[in-house]
Amino acid sequence: MARVTVTLDLDGVTDKAGLMDRCAHALDLPDWFGRNWDALADSLGDHAVWPEGSVERGLLVVVRNWRPYATARPQEWETAQDVFAEAVDRTPALRVVLALGGSSQRASDLLG
Repeated sequence: MARVTVTLDLDGVTDKAGLMDRCAHALDLPDWFGRNWDALADSLGDHAVWPEGSVERGLLVVVRNWRPYATARPQEWETAQDVFAEAVDRTPALRVVLALGGSSQRASDLLG
């Protein structure tokens, strides 16, 4: 059974606020999501806010178009990667991958 896939598209993101907004939208996080690093870590590990079916099947978050943000805000991007990695370490059903393809490549293309 395939994991539930969510695409986190960072095209046009230039700062932490933009990253948090994209995370909130892509992951359909609740209104109380605090839009900070701790809140993102908590949300990634909280099965109650995961998309339907993902607790049983697992959740795959595909991060696209991340390179411009990583270049513009390297320290923030390093923190984001740390948050993703720690969430994956704590939550066996979660995977986060960085897409290396061009902006026109879809997550479904990446996954075969």
